[in-house]
Amino acid sequence: MVVAAADPVVEGALRTEAFRVKTVSIASAAILLIATAAQARTLEVGPGKAYNAPSAAVAAAQEGDTVSIYPGQYFDCAVISKNGITIQGVGAAEQIVLTDKVCEGKAIFVTRGANITIRNLTLTRARVPDENGAGVRVEGANQLFDHVRFINNQNGILSGFVGSTITIRDSLFDKNGFCGKSCAHGAYLGQSDLVRIEHSVFRETKQAHHIKSRAKRTEVISCDIQDGPTGTASYEIEAPNGGSLIVRGNTIEKGPMAENHSAAIVIGAEGITQPTPEIVIANNTFTNDGDFGTVFVNNLTATPAQLSGNHFSGRGPITPLKGDGQVVAAR
Repeated sequence: MVVAAADPVVEGALRTEAFRVKTVSIASAAILLIATAAQARTLEVGPGKAYNAPSAAVAAAQEGDTVSIYPGQYFDCAVISKNGITIQGVGAAEQIVLTDKVCEGKAIFVTRGANITIRNLTLTRARVPDENGAGVRVEGANQLFDHVRFINNQNGILSGFVGSTITIRDSLFDKNGFCGKSCAHGAYLGQSDLVRIEHSVFRETKQAHHIKSRAKRTEVISCDIQDGPTGTASYEIEAPNGGSLIVRGNTIEKGPMAENHSAAIVIGAEGITQPTPEIVIANNTFTNDGDFGTVFVNNLTATPAQLSGNHFSGRGPITPLKGDGQVVAAR
Protein backbone atom coordinates (compact mmCIF):
# COMPACT_ATOMS: atom_id res chain seq x y z
CA MET A 1 0.00 0.00 0.00
CA VAL A 2 1.31 3.44 -0.94
CA VAL A 3 0.69 6.32 1.44
CA ALA A 4 0.46 9.69 -0.27
CA ALA A 5 2.79 12.35 1.02
CA ALA A 6 1.16 15.08 3.07
CA ASP A 7 0.53 18.33 1.30
CA PRO A 8 2.19 21.07 3.43
CA VAL A 9 -0.19 23.69 2.08
CA VAL A 10 -3.23 21.64 3.10
CA GLU A 11 -1.74 20.81 6.50
CA GLY A 12 -1.05 24.49 7.13
CA ALA A 13 -4.61 25.43 6.24
CA LEU A 14 -5.99 22.75 8.56
CA ARG A 15 -3.82 23.96 11.42
CA THR A 16 -4.95 27.53 10.82
CA GLU A 17 -8.63 26.52 10.78
CA ALA A 18 -8.22 24.45 13.99
CA PHE A 19 -6.58 27.42 15.70
CA ARG A 20 -9.39 29.71 14.53
CA VAL A 21 -12.10 27.34 15.86
CA LYS A 22 -10.30 26.98 19.19
CA THR A 23 -9.89 30.75 19.50
CA VAL A 24 -13.56 31.36 18.71
CA SER A 25 -14.60 28.71 21.28
CA ILE A 26 -12.46 30.29 24.00
CA ALA A 27 -13.76 33.75 23.16
CA SER A 28 -17.36 32.50 23.21
CA ALA A 29 -16.85 30.89 26.60
CA ALA A 30 -15.32 34.09 27.96
CA ILE A 31 -18.23 36.15 26.65
CA LEU A 32 -20.68 33.72 28.25
CA LEU A 33 -18.90 33.98 31.61
CA ILE A 34 -18.85 37.79 31.40
CA ALA A 35 -22.54 37.85 30.50
CA THR A 36 -23.41 35.53 33.40
CA ALA A 37 -21.40 37.69 35.83
CA ALA A 38 -23.05 40.81 34.50
CA GLN A 39 -26.50 39.33 35.04
CA ALA A 40 -25.80 38.34 38.67
CA ARG A 41 -27.34 40.84 41.07
CA THR A 42 -27.02 41.82 44.71
CA LEU A 43 -30.35 42.08 46.53
CA GLU A 44 -30.14 44.10 49.75
CA VAL A 45 -32.19 43.43 52.89
CA GLY A 46 -32.64 45.72 55.86
CA PRO A 47 -33.97 49.10 56.98
CA GLY A 48 -34.14 51.43 54.00
CA LYS A 49 -33.12 48.68 51.55
CA ALA A 50 -35.09 47.21 48.67
CA TYR A 51 -36.29 44.27 50.79
CA ASN A 52 -37.47 44.26 54.39
CA ALA A 53 -37.09 40.51 54.95
CA PRO A 54 -34.51 37.92 53.82
CA SER A 55 -37.27 35.65 52.55
CA ALA A 56 -38.52 38.34 50.16
CA ALA A 57 -35.06 38.78 48.65
CA VAL A 58 -34.55 35.02 48.40
CA ALA A 59 -37.90 34.68 46.59
CA ALA A 60 -36.80 37.33 44.07
CA ALA A 61 -33.29 35.95 43.58
CA GLN A 62 -32.22 34.21 40.39
CA GLU A 63 -29.38 31.78 39.85
CA GLY A 64 -26.03 33.31 40.78
CA ASP A 65 -27.46 36.25 42.76
CA THR A 66 -26.27 37.44 46.18
CA VAL A 67 -28.63 38.35 49.01
CA SER A 68 -26.92 40.83 51.35
CA ILE A 69 -28.53 41.20 54.78
CA TYR A 70 -27.79 44.26 56.90
CA PRO A 71 -27.78 44.31 60.72
CA GLY A 72 -31.07 43.63 62.44
CA GLN A 73 -33.14 40.90 64.04
CA TYR A 74 -35.38 39.14 61.53
CA PHE A 75 -38.31 36.93 62.52
CA ASP A 76 -38.04 35.12 59.22
CA CYS A 77 -37.09 31.95 57.36
CA ALA A 78 -36.57 31.00 53.71
CA VAL A 79 -36.44 28.08 51.29
CA ILE A 80 -33.55 28.57 48.84
CA SER A 81 -34.43 26.69 45.66
CA LYS A 82 -32.29 28.42 43.03
CA ASN A 83 -28.72 27.25 42.34
CA GLY A 84 -25.63 29.30 43.02
CA ILE A 85 -27.22 31.67 45.56
CA THR A 86 -25.06 33.42 48.16
CA ILE A 87 -26.70 34.71 51.34
CA GLN A 88 -24.39 36.89 53.38
CA GLY A 89 -24.46 39.29 56.26
CA VAL A 90 -23.01 42.77 55.90
CA GLY A 91 -21.34 43.78 59.16
CA ALA A 92 -20.83 41.80 62.36
CA ALA A 93 -22.44 38.35 62.28
CA GLU A 94 -23.59 38.83 65.89
CA GLN A 95 -25.80 41.70 64.75
CA ILE A 96 -27.42 39.94 61.78
CA VAL A 97 -29.85 37.50 63.36
CA LEU A 98 -32.59 35.26 61.96
CA THR A 99 -34.55 33.79 64.83
CA ASP A 100 -37.54 31.78 66.06
CA LYS A 101 -39.20 31.06 62.71
CA VAL A 102 -38.83 27.91 60.59
CA CYS A 103 -39.99 27.05 57.07
CA GLU A 104 -41.78 23.81 56.14
CA GLY A 105 -41.47 22.60 59.71
CA LYS A 106 -37.73 22.14 59.08
CA ALA A 107 -35.34 25.04 59.47
CA ILE A 108 -34.62 28.75 59.33
CA PHE A 109 -32.98 28.13 55.95
CA VAL A 110 -33.87 25.14 53.78
CA THR A 111 -31.18 24.92 51.09
CA ARG A 112 -32.77 23.04 48.21
CA GLY A 113 -30.65 24.48 45.40
CA ALA A 114 -27.11 23.42 44.57
CA ASN A 115 -23.90 25.37 45.20
CA ILE A 116 -25.33 27.59 47.94
CA THR A 117 -23.16 29.71 50.22
CA ILE A 118 -24.35 31.05 53.57
CA ARG A 119 -21.94 33.48 55.21
CA ASN A 120 -21.60 35.81 58.19
CA LEU A 121 -25.01 35.35 59.88
CA THR A 122 -26.52 34.20 63.17
CA LEU A 123 -29.24 31.55 63.04
CA THR A 124 -30.86 30.90 66.38
CA ARG A 125 -33.72 29.25 68.32
CA ALA A 126 -35.05 26.91 65.64
CA ARG A 127 -37.70 24.63 67.17
CA VAL A 128 -40.24 22.28 65.55
CA PRO A 129 -42.74 19.80 67.02
CA ASP A 130 -40.85 16.72 65.78
CA GLU A 131 -37.82 18.02 67.69
CA ASN A 132 -35.30 18.25 64.83
CA GLY A 133 -35.60 21.92 63.89
CA ALA A 134 -32.38 23.29 62.41
CA GLY A 135 -30.57 26.49 61.67
CA VAL A 136 -30.13 25.01 58.17
CA ARG A 137 -31.70 21.93 56.59
CA VAL A 138 -29.53 20.81 53.67
CA GLU A 139 -31.48 19.37 50.73
CA GLY A 140 -29.19 20.34 47.84
CA ALA A 141 -25.72 19.57 46.56
CA ASN A 142 -22.47 21.34 47.45
CA GLN A 143 -23.13 23.66 50.36
CA LEU A 144 -20.70 26.08 52.02
CA PHE A 145 -21.21 27.59 55.48
CA ASP A 146 -18.66 30.28 56.21
CA HIS A 147 -18.57 32.20 59.50
CA VAL A 148 -22.12 31.28 60.50
CA ARG A 149 -23.25 31.28 64.14
CA PHE A 150 -25.68 28.49 65.05
CA ILE A 151 -27.02 29.27 68.52
CA ASN A 152 -29.52 27.32 70.63
CA ASN A 153 -31.23 25.36 67.86
CA GLN A 154 -32.34 21.76 68.05
CA ASN A 155 -29.86 20.96 65.24
CA GLY A 156 -27.32 23.51 64.14
CA ILE A 157 -27.18 21.94 60.66
CA LEU A 158 -29.21 18.90 59.59
CA SER A 159 -28.49 17.24 56.25
CA GLY A 160 -30.12 14.20 54.71
CA PHE A 161 -28.71 14.85 51.25
CA VAL A 162 -26.90 11.97 49.53
CA GLY A 163 -23.66 12.77 47.68
CA SER A 164 -21.75 16.02 47.00
CA THR A 165 -19.81 18.12 49.50
CA ILE A 166 -20.63 20.06 52.66
CA THR A 167 -17.99 22.52 53.87
CA ILE A 168 -18.21 24.26 57.25
CA ARG A 169 -15.52 26.75 58.13
CA ASP A 170 -14.89 29.46 60.71
CA SER A 171 -18.33 28.84 62.26
CA LEU A 172 -19.75 28.62 65.79
CA PHE A 173 -22.12 25.95 67.13
CA ASP A 174 -23.22 26.95 70.63
CA LYS A 175 -25.86 25.28 72.84
CA ASN A 176 -27.44 23.27 70.03
CA GLY A 177 -28.69 19.72 70.51
CA PHE A 178 -31.62 17.92 72.08
CA CYS A 179 -32.66 14.32 72.75
CA GLY A 180 -36.37 13.57 72.92
CA LYS A 181 -38.13 11.32 70.41
CA SER A 182 -34.72 11.15 68.74
CA CYS A 183 -31.54 13.16 69.05
CA ALA A 184 -30.67 16.43 67.34
CA HIS A 185 -26.99 17.39 67.18
CA GLY A 186 -24.64 20.32 66.78
CA ALA A 187 -24.03 19.28 63.17
CA TYR A 188 -25.86 16.19 61.88
CA LEU A 189 -24.62 15.44 58.38
CA GLY A 190 -26.00 12.73 56.12
CA GLN A 191 -24.55 10.56 53.37
CA SER A 192 -22.43 13.16 51.60
CA ASP A 193 -19.37 12.25 49.60
CA LEU A 194 -17.32 14.64 51.72
CA VAL A 195 -17.93 16.61 54.89
CA ARG A 196 -15.14 19.01 55.81
CA ILE A 197 -15.34 21.03 59.03
CA GLU A 198 -12.45 23.40 59.67
CA HIS A 199 -11.52 26.19 62.07
CA SER A 200 -14.92 26.00 63.79
CA VAL A 201 -16.04 26.01 67.42
CA PHE A 202 -18.52 23.66 69.10
CA ARG A 203 -19.63 24.54 72.63
CA GLU A 204 -22.06 23.18 75.23
CA THR A 205 -24.01 20.82 72.99
CA LYS A 206 -27.02 19.40 74.84
CA GLN A 207 -27.32 15.62 75.26
CA ALA A 208 -26.50 14.71 71.65
CA HIS A 209 -23.22 14.79 69.70
CA HIS A 210 -21.27 17.85 68.70
CA ILE A 211 -20.64 16.33 65.25
CA LYS A 212 -22.40 13.31 63.72
CA SER A 213 -21.55 12.42 60.13
CA ARG A 214 -22.63 9.57 57.85
CA ALA A 215 -20.46 10.86 54.99
CA LYS A 216 -18.18 8.68 52.91
CA ARG A 217 -15.36 10.89 54.12
CA THR A 218 -15.41 13.20 57.14
CA GLU A 219 -12.62 15.66 57.90
CA VAL A 220 -12.52 17.66 61.14
CA ILE A 221 -9.53 19.99 61.00
CA SER A 222 -8.28 22.60 63.49
CA CYS A 223 -11.58 22.89 65.39
CA ASP A 224 -12.32 23.63 69.06
CA ILE A 225 -14.86 21.10 70.39
CA GLN A 226 -15.65 21.44 74.09
CA ASP A 227 -18.50 20.55 76.43
CA GLY A 228 -17.43 23.22 78.88
CA PRO A 229 -18.63 23.19 82.50
CA THR A 230 -22.34 22.83 81.68
CA GLY A 231 -22.48 20.99 78.33
CA THR A 232 -24.13 17.57 78.46
CA ALA A 233 -23.04 16.18 75.09
CA SER A 234 -22.71 12.49 74.31
CA TYR A 235 -19.86 12.06 71.81
CA GLU A 236 -17.65 14.82 70.50
CA ILE A 237 -17.43 13.21 67.02
CA GLU A 238 -19.32 10.22 65.66
CA ALA A 239 -19.13 8.43 62.30
CA PRO A 240 -21.87 5.86 63.00
CA ASN A 241 -21.66 3.97 59.68
CA GLY A 242 -17.93 4.05 59.02
CA GLY A 243 -16.41 5.97 56.14
CA SER A 244 -13.01 7.61 56.14
CA LEU A 245 -12.47 9.78 59.20
CA ILE A 246 -9.70 12.37 59.48
CA VAL A 247 -9.50 14.25 62.79
CA ARG A 248 -6.42 16.47 62.89
CA GLY A 249 -5.18 19.41 64.95
CA ASN A 250 -8.26 19.88 67.13
CA THR A 251 -8.80 20.82 70.77
CA ILE A 252 -11.36 18.41 72.23
CA GLU A 253 -12.80 18.32 75.76
CA LYS A 254 -15.26 16.03 77.50
CA GLY A 255 -16.84 17.98 80.34
CA PRO A 256 -17.91 17.02 83.85
CA MET A 257 -21.63 17.09 82.92
CA ALA A 258 -21.31 14.85 79.85
CA GLU A 259 -24.18 12.38 79.72
CA ASN A 260 -22.12 9.73 77.94
CA HIS A 261 -18.84 8.91 79.63
CA SER A 262 -17.83 6.09 77.30
CA ALA A 263 -15.89 7.85 74.52
CA ALA A 264 -15.09 11.07 72.69
CA ILE A 265 -14.75 9.79 69.09
CA VAL A 266 -16.74 6.75 67.92
CA ILE A 267 -16.68 5.01 64.54
CA GLY A 268 -19.20 2.36 63.50
CA ALA A 269 -21.61 2.32 66.42
CA GLU A 270 -24.67 1.87 64.18
CA GLY A 271 -23.19 -0.73 61.84
CA ILE A 272 -20.67 -0.45 59.01
CA THR A 273 -22.65 0.30 55.87
CA GLN A 274 -19.89 1.82 53.74
CA PRO A 275 -16.17 1.30 53.12
CA THR A 276 -13.76 2.76 55.67
CA PRO A 277 -10.46 3.22 53.81
CA GLU A 278 -8.72 5.13 56.61
CA ILE A 279 -9.04 6.45 60.13
CA VAL A 280 -6.44 9.09 61.00
CA ILE A 281 -6.55 10.83 64.39
CA ALA A 282 -3.49 13.06 64.67
CA ASN A 283 -2.07 15.99 66.61
CA ASN A 284 -5.17 16.64 68.72
CA THR A 285 -5.32 17.78 72.34
CA PHE A 286 -7.90 15.88 74.38
CA THR A 287 -8.93 16.74 77.94
CA ASN A 288 -11.20 14.68 80.18
CA ASP A 289 -12.60 17.06 82.79
CA GLY A 290 -14.93 14.48 84.29
CA ASP A 291 -14.44 12.33 87.38
CA PHE A 292 -14.75 9.25 85.19
CA GLY A 293 -12.70 7.26 82.76
CA THR A 294 -13.27 7.58 79.04
CA VAL A 295 -11.94 6.34 75.70
CA PHE A 296 -10.55 8.87 73.25
CA VAL A 297 -11.25 6.78 70.11
CA ASN A 298 -13.61 3.81 70.09
CA ASN A 299 -13.13 2.06 66.74
CA LEU A 300 -15.81 -0.53 65.98
CA THR A 301 -14.66 -1.06 62.38
CA ALA A 302 -12.02 -3.51 61.10
CA THR A 303 -9.95 -0.65 59.67
CA PRO A 304 -6.94 0.04 61.89
CA ALA A 305 -7.15 3.52 63.37
CA GLN A 306 -3.91 5.45 63.20
CA LEU A 307 -3.41 7.67 66.25
CA SER A 308 -0.32 9.85 66.37
CA GLY A 309 0.87 12.98 68.10
CA ASN A 310 -2.18 13.35 70.36
CA HIS A 311 -1.89 14.93 73.81
CA PHE A 312 -4.01 13.82 76.79
CA SER A 313 -4.77 15.49 80.11
CA GLY A 314 -7.50 16.05 82.67
CA ARG A 315 -9.04 14.76 85.87
CA GLY A 316 -10.28 11.37 84.71
CA PRO A 317 -8.28 8.54 83.15
CA ILE A 318 -8.14 8.25 79.37
CA THR A 319 -7.73 5.16 77.21
CA PRO A 320 -6.36 6.41 73.87
CA LEU A 321 -7.83 3.64 71.68
CA LYS A 322 -10.34 0.85 71.95
CA GLY A 323 -10.51 -1.47 68.94
CA ASP A 324 -8.21 -2.04 65.97
CA GLY A 325 -5.36 0.34 65.38
CA GLN A 326 -2.06 1.75 66.48
CA VAL A 327 -1.15 4.52 68.91
CA VAL A 328 2.03 6.53 68.42
CA ALA A 329 2.57 8.78 71.41
CA ALA A 330 3.23 12.49 71.05
CA ARG A 331 6.88 13.44 71.44
